Amino acid sequence: MKAVILAGGLGTRLRPLTLKTPKPMLPLGKKPILEHLINWNKKNGVKSIVLCVSYRKEKIQKYFKDGKKFGVNIEYAVSKKPLATAGQLKTAEEFIDDTFVCIYGDSIFDFSLKNMIKQHVKKKSFATMSLYEYKTNLAYGVINTSKKGRVISWDEKPEIKANINIGCYVMEPDIFKYIPKNKPYGMDDLIKKALINKKLINSFVTKKGFLDIGNKESYKQANEKFTKKTR
Repeated sequence: MKAVILAGGLGTRLRPLTLKTPKPMLPLGKKPILEHLINWNKKNGVKSIVLCVSYRKEKIQKYFKDGKKFGVNIEYAVSKKPLATAGQLKTAEEFIDDTFVCIYGDSIFDFSLKNMIKQHVKKKSFATMSLYEYKTNLAYGVINTSKKGRVISWDEKPEIKANINIGCYVMEPDIFKYIPKNKPYGMDDLIKKALINKKLINSFVTKKGFLDIGNKESYKQANEKFTKKTR
């Protein structure tokens, strides 16, 4: 089985850190984000990697080369322009002929990918999405009312929770036919198109093992965490 890692984004929310360095190559402790992702795949038995690269691709290719140094085999799918998530995935089509893993190159995972793959196969899914149970507290009091406007209750800063997409998928190769070629296309558009076509999309929910690196603040926190862990 192969894993496709989407590593071609511009990382605009992390500028100026990403002006000369692609986001997946920013360090977490002593290793770049991308190396942590590759090690996680290897730990879960996936040792054949396709890196979808574009922005500052030479830095990624120079560091990882063919992957032998890291105990994996690495191939590169190159795009000349940003294509969004699913559009970038499309560039890896020629490397895929069986069930595969697709992950975003700007998050850290530590749940059981093996179990996610097993569930995908068992349920004969077209695609399986990893979801994270996200909890937060509203900053305001919530007033519940009847249809006529009568106040029924007051919940002060209640906790809400929802399952959010964290950017790790197990997919069947036929999914590529739903992605337009050489055109920016989001993963949300792809999943919606698959659902319209009555394809079986399942979920794999985890309550831990996810670290988002979406902006400078979250990156700073993640880097500090990994630096302490290394020490």
